[in-house]
Amino acid sequence: MKKNILFILVILLLSSCEEVIDIDLQNSDPKLVIEASVNVLKDGTSDAVVTLSQTAPFFENYIPPVTDALVSITSSTGDVYNFNHTQNGIYTANFVPVLENSYTLEVIYQNQTYTATESLHTVTEFEEVIQDNEGGFGGDQIQLKAFFTDPANIKNYYLSETLSVRGDERRAFNDEFFDGNRINDFYLADDLAPGDVVTFNLYGVDEYFFNFMVVLLQQTDSGGGGPFETQPATVRGNIVNQTNADNFPLGYFRISELSTIVYTVE
Repeated sequence: MKKNILFILVILLLSSCEEVIDIDLQNSDPKLVIEASVNVLKDGTSDAVVTLSQTAPFFENYIPPVTDALVSITSSTGDVYNFNHTQNGIYTANFVPVLENSYTLEVIYQNQTYTATESLHTVTEFEEVIQDNEGGFGGDQIQLKAFFTDPANIKNYYLSETLSVRGDERRAFNDEFFDGNRINDFYLADDLAPGDVVTFNLYGVDEYFFNFMVVLLQQTDSGGGGPFETQPATVRGNIVNQTNADNFPLGYFRISELSTIVYTVE
């Protein structure tokens, strides 16, 4: 009799494990996401791109682009640069910032105005890439080091980006411990092999953006995809909703000089 009762209890427990549990996640109103970056290359050309989208529910794979906003940048001297929508929420303009001026981004969407003001932040230039075939903990991996010299007696903040088919990496750092010295940005990836092409990008940024990216990269673990795609918690950038401060956007407006060096693994 006791065995029969025990058997029935086991059956009941196993059957209860098959029940579907619905998790009720509260969906908040979508927020505007503004990824605005102006990158000035060492040859004097620039790449000015503003990408607009809306946040989506947690389990939604589709990120809705914003295609009907008005986007512009106005310089402190009064020059206005209007951005045109190209595709998938991407807006571009022919715009090259200069050091002497400040620039205000304005995005008008659904009768609300979003603004942020930035200036150009310079960066030192990459000098060379050195390959080490005995990198990693085991001493059997290919490691690349891209060298640059930090300007002395100036507080510098950097965003580095390393791009490769073996995986992308991003880091934010400052020169607190290497002011005025020659330093390197390194890249170490599994299965890095001869013939692989690795691109090192170094951006000049300010302290506010540095702090913003440190928090953001900690949350996203500097993994693949855009850092604004999925966030465990809200990270506020420098863009303000002038119409309704409570309805703040996500994202950031940044103007950076960019140094790039491309290396093919030997």
